[in-house]
Amino acid sequence: MATPKALKSKPKLRSPIPIIILMCITAIALLFLFSSMDSTNGFSFSYAKIHLRKKARQHSFHDKYLYWGDRIDCPGKHCDSCEGLGHQESSLRCALEEAIFLNRTFVMPSRMCINPIHNNKGILHKFANATAEERWAASFCAMDSLYDIDLISETVPVILDNSNVWHLILSTSMKLGARGVAHVEGLRRVDLKEDSRYSNLLLINRTASPLSWFMECKDRNNHSAVMLPYSFLPSMAAEKLRFAVDQIKTLLGDYDAIHVRRGDKIKTRKDRYGVERSLHPHLDRDTRAEFILHRIQKWVPAGRTLFIASNERTPRFFSPLSISYKLAYSSNYSHILDPLIENNYQLFMVERLILMGAKTFIKTFKEDDTDLSLTDDPKKNTKMWQIPVYTLDGEGR
Repeated sequence: MATPKALKSKPKLRSPIPIIILMCITAIALLFLFSSMDSTNGFSFSYAKIHLRKKARQHSFHDKYLYWGDRIDCPGKHCDSCEGLGHQESSLRCALEEAIFLNRTFVMPSRMCINPIHNNKGILHKFANATAEERWAASFCAMDSLYDIDLISETVPVILDNSNVWHLILSTSMKLGARGVAHVEGLRRVDLKEDSRYSNLLLINRTASPLSWFMECKDRNNHSAVMLPYSFLPSMAAEKLRFAVDQIKTLLGDYDAIHVRRGDKIKTRKDRYGVERSLHPHLDRDTRAEFILHRIQKWVPAGRTLFIASNERTPRFFSPLSISYKLAYSSNYSHILDPLIENNYQLFMVERLILMGAKTFIKTFKEDDTDLSLTDDPKKNTKMWQIPVYTLDGEGR
């Protein structure tokens, strides 16, 4: 009898369940790893991903360069010290605008001077017998700790004056002499653009000017000359600062904000009759909690979250506002900011971005016709010393 052929045994299929379980365990482990990186480092994995995707702009001898000096507002009267961040930004914006106008790469100082009255983070070292140069060097921060240089370069090309590119450009321009560099003084940007003696040079150096940078662009009322808005540099904050702001704004949710400028603006002096007078006669009154509450209630409904940025140092100064609003300050987010903030300039830049992101933002002074403000006193120095007003009696608001 013929025997049937042995059937070929089919290979046994493995159950997919163990593989699925293994994949789930792996996914959970990776999720735990990334979340632990977030909690220990203060920054999530997405920050590293954002950081890696950027590509720095390349510079070469085909570019032309504009140099205003290694310190903002120097030459000028602020060479030994410096003004606050806002004033220095006005000067820096002026120089950047000229670079745009001339189609040149701007050589930005690698350091910014920090005015001691604007810093209390304890990084300023005081020397009893220090020279002006030593005092300045002890009170500065790295420019790229404040601003995202690559982000700025997307609008106006920028290099730092401590970069290898700048040292190469500088040495090359010196070798070329008059054909490579011009030291200019008292010339308008239009002159530099239209005169062929300057337009084809590798480097234009403005440090010969005795003026502070700000004075080169003092006519800000000529709107056709304004090529960068006030919001440009605030929005160019360093990436780590912008990331911290995004975290804080997420925690704040839907919020409104006020900026209350007091300390450096509330100044009084006595006239020859012993009567105290002020350049901003209503400011002290208008920036006290009870008057702020009276002023903003028509713009900010009760119950809203109100973020407050201020240079007022009196503890609980704004607490009376809590009867109508949920108050928030940058100090509420110290777990995010403390590992990051090294000076008050960085803190101010963070607060400024938070203010700009509010649903309703109320400034101290009205700077534009559309602005909401706490006071009607003009921001600019009128040089009129008046008797301060502390009540609403007889005041139409």
